[in-house]
Amino acid sequence: MSRGELVEIGGAFRVPDVMRSAGARLVEIGTTNRTHPADYERAIGADTAALMKVHTSNYKITGFVADVAEAQVAGIAHARELPLIVDLGAGSFIDLSAYGLPKEPIVRETVAAGADIVTFSGDKLLGGPQAGLIVGKRALIERIKRHPMKRALRVSKLTLAALEATLMIYRKPEHLLRDIPTLRLLTRRTQADIEAVAQRLRPALADALGADWRVEIAAVSSQVGSGSLPVDVIPSAALVVRHAASKSGAPLNALADRLRALPVPIIGRIADNSLLLDLRCLEDEAEFARQIAMLSPA
Repeated sequence: MSRGELVEIGGAFRVPDVMRSAGARLVEIGTTNRTHPADYERAIGADTAALMKVHTSNYKITGFVADVAEAQVAGIAHARELPLIVDLGAGSFIDLSAYGLPKEPIVRETVAAGADIVTFSGDKLLGGPQAGLIVGKRALIERIKRHPMKRALRVSKLTLAALEATLMIYRKPEHLLRDIPTLRLLTRRTQADIEAVAQRLRPALADALGADWRVEIAAVSSQVGSGSLPVDVIPSAALVVRHAASKSGAPLNALADRLRALPVPIIGRIADNSLLLDLRCLEDEAEFARQIAMLSPA
Protein backbone atom coordinates (compact mmCIF):
# COMPACT_ATOMS: atom_id res chain seq x y z
CA MET A 1 0.00 0.00 0.00
CA SER A 2 1.05 3.54 -0.71
CA ARG A 3 2.08 5.57 2.34
CA GLY A 4 -0.26 8.28 1.08
CA GLU A 5 -3.24 5.95 1.60
CA LEU A 6 -2.68 4.83 5.21
CA VAL A 7 -6.06 6.17 6.26
CA GLU A 8 -7.42 6.72 9.75
CA ILE A 9 -11.20 7.10 9.99
CA GLY A 10 -13.40 8.17 12.90
CA GLY A 11 -12.88 6.37 16.17
CA ALA A 12 -9.12 6.06 15.47
CA PHE A 13 -9.60 3.01 13.21
CA ARG A 14 -6.45 2.85 11.10
CA VAL A 15 -5.63 0.73 8.08
CA PRO A 16 -2.26 -0.45 9.52
CA ASP A 17 -3.96 -1.49 12.77
CA VAL A 18 -6.67 -3.40 10.92
CA MET A 19 -3.98 -5.21 8.90
CA ARG A 20 -2.05 -6.09 12.06
CA SER A 21 -5.15 -7.42 13.83
CA ALA A 22 -5.85 -9.67 10.84
CA GLY A 23 -2.37 -11.15 10.97
CA ALA A 24 -1.29 -9.54 7.70
CA ARG A 25 2.05 -7.80 7.22
CA LEU A 26 1.58 -4.41 5.61
CA VAL A 27 4.37 -3.31 3.27
CA GLU A 28 4.38 0.47 2.79
CA ILE A 29 5.57 1.82 -0.55
CA GLY A 30 6.24 5.24 -2.03
CA THR A 31 5.97 8.39 0.06
CA THR A 32 3.16 10.39 1.58
CA ASN A 33 2.76 12.59 -1.49
CA ARG A 34 4.16 10.51 -4.40
CA THR A 35 3.89 6.85 -5.34
CA HIS A 36 4.84 5.33 -8.71
CA PRO A 37 4.20 2.00 -10.51
CA ALA A 38 7.80 0.92 -9.88
CA ASP A 39 7.17 1.17 -6.12
CA TYR A 40 4.53 -1.57 -6.38
CA GLU A 41 6.66 -3.70 -8.66
CA ARG A 42 9.77 -3.55 -6.45
CA ALA A 43 7.80 -4.45 -3.29
CA ILE A 44 6.28 -7.67 -4.64
CA GLY A 45 7.94 -10.79 -3.27
CA ALA A 46 7.33 -14.46 -2.71
CA ASP A 47 5.09 -13.78 0.31
CA THR A 48 2.99 -11.05 -1.30
CA ALA A 49 -0.72 -11.89 -0.98
CA ALA A 50 -2.37 -8.82 -2.57
CA LEU A 51 -1.94 -5.23 -3.66
CA MET A 52 -4.26 -2.69 -2.10
CA LYS A 53 -5.44 0.85 -2.72
CA VAL A 54 -7.49 2.96 -0.31
CA HIS A 55 -9.41 5.98 -1.52
CA THR A 56 -8.43 9.02 0.54
CA SER A 57 -12.04 9.99 1.11
CA ASN A 58 -11.37 11.68 4.47
CA TYR A 59 -8.66 14.08 3.29
CA LYS A 60 -6.84 15.38 0.22
CA ILE A 61 -3.14 15.79 -0.47
CA THR A 62 -2.40 18.57 -2.95
CA GLY A 63 0.69 20.09 -4.49
CA PHE A 64 3.60 17.95 -5.68
CA VAL A 65 1.72 14.65 -5.75
CA ALA A 66 1.48 11.48 -7.80
CA ASP A 67 -0.42 8.24 -7.40
CA VAL A 68 -1.11 5.19 -9.52
CA ALA A 69 -4.56 4.60 -11.01
CA GLU A 70 -6.47 1.44 -10.14
CA ALA A 71 -6.21 0.09 -13.70
CA GLN A 72 -2.44 0.33 -13.66
CA VAL A 73 -2.11 -1.28 -10.23
CA ALA A 74 -4.50 -4.01 -11.39
CA GLY A 75 -2.22 -4.71 -14.35
CA ILE A 76 0.79 -5.01 -12.06
CA ALA A 77 -1.10 -7.33 -9.69
CA HIS A 78 -2.61 -9.56 -12.36
CA ALA A 79 0.70 -9.95 -14.19
CA ARG A 80 1.92 -11.68 -11.03
CA GLU A 81 -1.37 -13.52 -10.37
CA LEU A 82 -2.18 -11.35 -7.36
CA PRO A 83 -5.54 -9.75 -6.50
CA LEU A 84 -6.09 -6.01 -6.22
CA ILE A 85 -8.21 -4.87 -3.26
CA VAL A 86 -9.69 -1.37 -3.37
CA ASP A 87 -11.37 0.35 -0.41
CA LEU A 88 -13.53 3.08 -1.94
CA GLY A 89 -14.88 4.56 1.28
CA ALA A 90 -18.10 6.34 0.34
CA GLY A 91 -18.72 4.25 -2.77
CA SER A 92 -20.81 6.38 -5.09
CA PHE A 93 -22.97 4.61 -7.69
CA ILE A 94 -23.37 7.67 -9.92
CA ASP A 95 -21.24 10.46 -11.35
CA LEU A 96 -21.84 13.36 -8.97
CA SER A 97 -20.29 15.82 -11.41
CA ALA A 98 -23.50 15.55 -13.44
CA TYR A 99 -25.17 17.43 -10.57
CA GLY A 100 -22.52 20.11 -10.11
CA LEU A 101 -20.58 18.28 -7.38
CA PRO A 102 -16.99 17.02 -7.52
CA LYS A 103 -16.71 13.54 -8.94
CA GLU A 104 -16.08 10.71 -6.51
CA PRO A 105 -14.91 7.24 -7.60
CA ILE A 106 -17.77 5.11 -8.90
CA VAL A 107 -18.06 1.48 -7.84
CA ARG A 108 -18.82 0.19 -11.35
CA GLU A 109 -15.81 2.03 -12.82
CA THR A 110 -13.50 0.64 -10.13
CA VAL A 111 -14.62 -2.92 -10.85
CA ALA A 112 -14.22 -2.29 -14.59
CA ALA A 113 -10.68 -1.00 -13.97
CA GLY A 114 -9.71 -4.47 -12.77
CA ALA A 115 -10.20 -4.40 -9.00
CA ASP A 116 -10.83 -7.93 -7.74
CA ILE A 117 -12.38 -6.87 -4.41
CA VAL A 118 -14.02 -3.49 -3.76
CA THR A 119 -15.28 -2.40 -0.35
CA PHE A 120 -17.46 0.65 0.39
CA SER A 121 -20.19 2.00 2.64
CA GLY A 122 -23.90 1.41 2.29
CA ASP A 123 -24.65 4.85 3.72
CA LYS A 124 -22.74 8.06 2.86
CA LEU A 125 -23.04 8.78 -0.88
CA LEU A 126 -24.92 5.57 -1.64
CA GLY A 127 -27.66 6.89 0.64
CA GLY A 128 -28.76 3.64 2.28
CA PRO A 129 -28.44 2.18 5.79
CA GLN A 130 -25.15 2.06 7.64
CA ALA A 131 -23.41 -1.07 6.38
CA GLY A 132 -20.25 -2.26 4.69
CA LEU A 133 -20.43 -3.80 1.22
CA ILE A 134 -17.94 -6.13 -0.47
CA VAL A 135 -18.22 -6.74 -4.23
CA GLY A 136 -15.89 -8.39 -6.70
CA LYS A 137 -14.79 -11.66 -8.28
CA ARG A 138 -17.06 -14.56 -7.46
CA ALA A 139 -14.29 -16.90 -6.31
CA LEU A 140 -12.91 -14.35 -3.85
CA ILE A 141 -16.37 -13.45 -2.56
CA GLU A 142 -17.02 -17.16 -1.92
CA ARG A 143 -13.79 -17.39 0.11
CA ILE A 144 -14.86 -14.37 2.16
CA LYS A 145 -18.31 -15.85 2.76
CA ARG A 146 -16.77 -19.03 4.19
CA HIS A 147 -14.65 -17.12 6.71
CA PRO A 148 -15.98 -17.21 10.32
CA MET A 149 -15.69 -13.43 10.59
CA LYS A 150 -18.21 -13.06 7.77
CA ARG A 151 -20.89 -14.71 9.90
CA ALA A 152 -19.91 -12.66 12.93
CA LEU A 153 -20.13 -9.40 10.98
CA ARG A 154 -23.14 -10.08 8.77
CA VAL A 155 -25.91 -7.51 8.92
CA SER A 156 -29.47 -8.04 10.08
CA LYS A 157 -32.50 -8.63 7.90
CA LEU A 158 -33.68 -5.08 8.62
CA THR A 159 -30.44 -3.67 7.21
CA LEU A 160 -30.68 -5.94 4.18
CA ALA A 161 -34.26 -4.84 3.55
CA ALA A 162 -33.33 -1.16 3.77
CA LEU A 163 -30.33 -1.72 1.51
CA GLU A 164 -32.42 -3.59 -1.06
CA ALA A 165 -34.99 -0.78 -1.12
CA THR A 166 -32.22 1.77 -1.67
CA LEU A 167 -30.55 -0.22 -4.45
CA MET A 168 -33.88 -0.72 -6.24
CA ILE A 169 -34.17 3.06 -6.57
CA TYR A 170 -30.94 3.10 -8.57
CA ARG A 171 -32.69 1.01 -11.23
CA LYS A 172 -34.82 4.10 -11.93
CA PRO A 173 -32.27 6.92 -12.39
CA GLU A 174 -35.00 9.46 -13.07
CA HIS A 175 -36.15 9.09 -9.44
CA LEU A 176 -32.75 9.25 -7.73
CA LEU A 177 -32.83 12.91 -6.75
CA ARG A 178 -36.37 12.53 -5.45
CA ASP A 179 -36.06 9.29 -3.51
CA ILE A 180 -32.45 9.21 -2.16
CA PRO A 181 -32.34 11.76 0.70
CA THR A 182 -28.57 12.26 0.49
CA LEU A 183 -28.71 13.15 -3.21
CA ARG A 184 -31.89 15.16 -2.81
CA LEU A 185 -30.38 17.38 -0.11
CA LEU A 186 -27.08 17.85 -1.92
CA THR A 187 -28.78 19.03 -5.10
CA ARG A 188 -32.26 20.23 -4.16
CA ARG A 189 -31.94 23.99 -4.02
CA THR A 190 -30.03 26.99 -5.23
CA GLN A 191 -28.70 29.45 -2.67
CA ALA A 192 -31.45 31.92 -3.63
CA ASP A 193 -34.12 29.32 -2.88
CA ILE A 194 -32.63 28.63 0.55
CA GLU A 195 -32.38 32.37 1.30
CA ALA A 196 -36.10 32.68 0.50
CA VAL A 197 -36.85 29.98 3.09
CA ALA A 198 -34.71 31.87 5.61
CA GLN A 199 -36.61 35.09 4.94
CA ARG A 200 -39.90 33.35 5.64
CA LEU A 201 -38.71 31.73 8.87
CA ARG A 202 -36.64 34.55 10.39
CA PRO A 203 -39.55 36.56 11.89
CA ALA A 204 -41.03 33.50 13.61
CA LEU A 205 -37.67 32.53 15.13
CA ALA A 206 -37.01 36.10 16.29
CA ASP A 207 -40.43 36.28 17.97
CA ALA A 208 -39.93 32.93 19.68
CA LEU A 209 -36.52 33.88 21.10
CA GLY A 210 -37.45 37.35 22.33
CA ALA A 211 -35.67 40.67 22.63
CA ASP A 212 -32.44 39.23 24.07
CA TRP A 213 -31.57 37.65 20.75
CA ARG A 214 -30.76 38.87 17.25
CA VAL A 215 -31.70 36.74 14.25
CA GLU A 216 -30.13 37.50 10.87
CA ILE A 217 -29.67 35.74 7.55
CA ALA A 218 -26.24 35.01 6.10
CA ALA A 219 -24.75 33.14 3.18
CA VAL A 220 -22.84 30.08 4.40
CA SER A 221 -21.08 27.07 2.95
CA SER A 222 -22.41 23.61 3.72
CA GLN A 223 -19.75 20.96 4.17
CA VAL A 224 -20.64 17.86 2.21
CA GLY A 225 -18.99 15.53 4.71
CA SER A 226 -15.65 14.46 6.13
CA GLY A 227 -16.03 10.89 4.92
CA SER A 228 -16.69 11.91 1.33
CA LEU A 229 -15.78 15.10 -0.51
CA PRO A 230 -13.84 16.21 2.60
CA VAL A 231 -12.77 19.66 1.43
CA ASP A 232 -15.75 20.46 -0.78
CA VAL A 233 -18.54 22.82 0.21
CA ILE A 234 -21.75 23.96 -1.46
CA PRO A 235 -23.46 27.36 -1.08
CA SER A 236 -26.33 27.69 1.34
CA ALA A 237 -28.04 30.16 3.65
CA ALA A 238 -28.52 30.10 7.41
CA LEU A 239 -30.43 31.74 10.19
CA VAL A 240 -27.71 33.27 12.37
CA VAL A 241 -28.62 33.72 16.05
CA ARG A 242 -26.60 35.95 18.39
CA HIS A 243 -27.20 37.00 21.97
CA ALA A 244 -27.78 40.75 22.15
CA ALA A 245 -25.69 41.31 25.29
CA SER A 246 -23.48 38.35 26.12
CA LYS A 247 -20.24 37.56 24.29
CA SER A 248 -19.71 34.31 26.18
CA GLY A 249 -20.64 30.94 24.78
CA ALA A 250 -22.95 30.00 27.63
CA PRO A 251 -26.19 31.49 26.23
CA LEU A 252 -25.54 29.96 22.80
CA ASN A 253 -24.86 26.54 24.29
CA ALA A 254 -28.02 26.79 26.38
CA LEU A 255 -30.04 27.76 23.31
CA ALA A 256 -28.56 24.90 21.31
CA ASP A 257 -29.60 22.54 24.14
CA ARG A 258 -33.14 23.94 24.12
CA LEU A 259 -33.43 23.46 20.36
CA ARG A 260 -32.19 19.89 20.56
CA ALA A 261 -34.67 19.17 23.37
CA LEU A 262 -37.71 20.06 21.23
CA PRO A 263 -40.07 17.18 20.32
CA VAL A 264 -38.56 17.32 16.82
CA PRO A 265 -34.98 18.44 17.51
CA ILE A 266 -33.46 21.38 15.65
CA ILE A 267 -29.70 21.01 15.32
CA GLY A 268 -27.34 23.83 14.42
CA ARG A 269 -23.66 24.59 14.79
CA ILE A 270 -21.90 27.23 16.88
CA ALA A 271 -19.25 29.39 15.19
CA ASP A 272 -17.99 32.97 15.66
CA ASN A 273 -20.20 33.64 18.72
CA SER A 274 -23.27 32.65 16.72
CA LEU A 275 -25.62 29.70 16.39
CA LEU A 276 -26.05 28.88 12.71
CA LEU A 277 -29.08 26.99 11.46
CA ASP A 278 -28.10 25.95 7.93
CA LEU A 279 -31.36 25.49 6.02
CA ARG A 280 -30.08 23.39 3.11
CA CYS A 281 -31.42 20.20 4.70
CA LEU A 282 -34.71 21.65 5.93
CA GLU A 283 -37.55 20.09 3.95
CA ASP A 284 -40.53 20.82 6.23
CA GLU A 285 -40.85 24.55 6.89
CA ALA A 286 -44.19 24.18 8.64
CA GLU A 287 -42.78 21.68 11.14
CA PHE A 288 -39.80 23.94 11.82
CA ALA A 289 -42.20 26.81 12.55
CA ARG A 290 -44.28 24.62 14.88
CA GLN A 291 -41.21 23.55 16.82
CA ILE A 292 -39.78 27.04 17.37
CA ALA A 293 -43.20 28.22 18.50
CA MET A 294 -42.73 25.91 21.49
CA LEU A 295 -39.71 27.92 22.65
CA SER A 296 -40.34 30.39 25.42
CA PRO A 297 -38.03 33.44 25.68
CA ALA A 298 -35.25 32.74 28.18
